[in-house]
Amino acid sequence: MYDADKPAASAGSVLDEAALRELEAQYCSYGDTVHYLADPKFFTGCEGSYMYDAKGTEYLDLQMWYSAVNFGYRNPRLNAVAHKQLDTLPQVASQYLHREKVELAAFIAQDAEKKFGAKGRVHFNVGGAQAVEDSLKLVRNATGGKQLMFAFEGGYHGRTLGASAITSSYRYRRRYGHFGDRAQFIEFPYHFRGPKGMSKEEYGHYCVQKFARLFETEYNGVLDVKTGQAEYAAFYVEPIQGTGGYVIPPMNFFPELKKVLDQYGILLVVDEIQMGMWRTGKLWSIEHFGVQPDVLVFGKALTNGLNPLSGVWAREEMINPEIFPPGSTHSTFNSNPMGTSVALETLRMTHEVDYGAQVMEKGAYFLEGLKELQKRWPQIGDVDGLGLALRAEICEADGFTPNKALLNKMEDIAMSGDLDVDGKKMGLILDVGGYYKNVITLAPSLEISKDEIDLAMKLLDAVLRRATA
Repeated sequence: MYDADKPAASAGSVLDEAALRELEAQYCSYGDTVHYLADPKFFTGCEGSYMYDAKGTEYLDLQMWYSAVNFGYRNPRLNAVAHKQLDTLPQVASQYLHREKVELAAFIAQDAEKKFGAKGRVHFNVGGAQAVEDSLKLVRNATGGKQLMFAFEGGYHGRTLGASAITSSYRYRRRYGHFGDRAQFIEFPYHFRGPKGMSKEEYGHYCVQKFARLFETEYNGVLDVKTGQAEYAAFYVEPIQGTGGYVIPPMNFFPELKKVLDQYGILLVVDEIQMGMWRTGKLWSIEHFGVQPDVLVFGKALTNGLNPLSGVWAREEMINPEIFPPGSTHSTFNSNPMGTSVALETLRMTHEVDYGAQVMEKGAYFLEGLKELQKRWPQIGDVDGLGLALRAEICEADGFTPNKALLNKMEDIAMSGDLDVDGKKMGLILDVGGYYKNVITLAPSLEISKDEIDLAMKLLDAVLRRATA
């Protein structure tokens, strides 16, 4: 039994795992974790695409901290910058300036201006949900205080009170309520579970037309037809749904949706927190669809997980100092030099080569492997991918009915650390997503090798073999 009169660990001592689990059960809030597993794994090291437990067992990681470590664990180039910054200017109050913040903001804004044809500015914060909160302030301010938003079924934007109001899962709001009004959630073109007999493009068009009908009469409650004024301020979108199961819409979907939004003066806010930073083969996943956002929110892999840093890019007329003055939002750590220095190096590193082409090539190879796996396992109902954002939907043997129980079993087996591949005991780290929590959402390191992709297929095959035995 833990003795409160003694320190948790004396100098030089190391608690064993059983003692740590006892402390965790008594003193750690479970509210800041997920606890998918009965006994979450303790890890002691990481390198590249792998995590290591105390026994030295390798776990091939196919989720990379929910796509926060896009460029591999302990990336030498990025770690070196963090060490250098630690030894020079690791801390400075945000009321002052430092070179890394200014250069990073300029890099992102100039790139956005080139791609989206609009001058804008960049605003920093410390986490994805916090950046979403900042974007809500920007949107409300720019639209005269309008509080109503559109968002997608299956969409996820965070768990703060404001962000959870535009996240479609009620369970994140159930105990706490939310500030402002809950978003109106619109159907996303999830083709695998959409109406039968429609192509992916036809279903995308159908979803846009269904949304557009909300503006046909005043009795749909979104438009004053006499003035043409919409009650809704913005539409919050993930170009590829993240927690919703890496659902990839058809390429015609967002261009058609943007026409409706522009017609009624509704802003397009693009959440790139999970799919940005080259996950889909572009710096921002919205680039695949050829539409211009009014606001773009980013985070996660910006610093390769080394520092909590996020941000918002918005058009000049929404974010210039006259309309969004100093102090509009604030966080003590919002543009800290440790984060901004690593983020700046991340962007430089990925712009020195055709990084997108590398990601697309690896993604195509990975997707082909998943398709081959699907041929052998009818329980894999759907596979899809864009760059290295990939999905495998786990179903009953009919290839369609969601099978959450099987995926739960697969995850337990994968994390056991005793998968036998080529005579070696290994583990596999998977992430669970999807509307029915039956989708393996695959976000491997963008630095993953083809040999590691081949290993991933062997490990997935071994997991399925054991889970269905």
